Amino acid sequence: MRDFEGRVAVVTGGASGIGKALAKAFRSEGMKVVIADVEEPALKATCEELGGDVIGVVTDVSDPDSVQALADRVFETHGACHILCNNAGVAAPNLDLWETEPSDFKWVHGVNVAGVAHGVQAFVPRMIASGEPGFVLNTSSGDGGISPLAQQVVYASSKAAVSTMTECLAAQLIGRGTRLRAAIFYPSGGMLDTGIWTTKRNRPAELARRREVDAQQETTFDAFMEGARKAGFDLPVQDLDELAQFVLEGIRNEDFVIMIDRESMEATLNERAAKLARGECPIELEQMGLS
Repeated sequence: MRDFEGRVAVVTGGASGIGKALAKAFRSEGMKVVIADVEEPALKATCEELGGDVIGVVTDVSDPDSVQALADRVFETHGACHILCNNAGVAAPNLDLWETEPSDFKWVHGVNVAGVAHGVQAFVPRMIASGEPGFVLNTSSGDGGISPLAQQVVYASSKAAVSTMTECLAAQLIGRGTRLRAAIFYPSGGMLDTGIWTTKRNRPAELARRREVDAQQETTFDAFMEGARKAGFDLPVQDLDELAQFVLEGIRNEDFVIMIDRESMEATLNERAAKLARGECPIELEQMGLS
């Protein structure tokens, strides 16, 4: 898909962070944009900021009925969806697996994994039936999709699932002779100042943790960067608007993996494969502070 003018894009988790940057980028290309988000005030503010005919739909991607209602609104309003970005994501505290609670997995996997499936189920059949070219972009993470961080077990496992799901989806779309393509999006290029650092604000009360966690297990972007600076690390920060423009090029090229400096994953994956082939755990314990 090389021409975006007049086409329709849907972005979940689009009220802030990467989702907002994607919505802005699509808008700049002359697309009709529908933003879905569970956070109504932020959704309203973003739609007002982007202006034009941008539509905001309050959506809980963990609820299939809510995503179906989103799809109905999109097709009733615009009659089509050409680019679907399953981007909404949340994270749980960094804990040892035995210290996590069932609600951690129910919430994070409900949004990050089931949310992607719900998006595909609600939109893709109608996208295929339209006979028009289309693109499904699923936001994963290098933390899980490429090399999981041990202390982020809940989040990493969800993103590993998204990568596998997207690989299967892409093969199915091609194998069935559709005009749709799918891609894994790995946000990259440096540290990312997004809402993922503070997703606790949107955690449903019924899925709240029973035990509180140490404050060190939950931190903001600014606090993390300040801690890194004090420790002597000068970490690069990736501009989100530039990242969104990179995504547009990936969609134009129909890349299956959309990631800045994606060639760097080869060495990481080769090393992981070699360790697994030797029967070893591929995670570097020293880097995780576990030895």
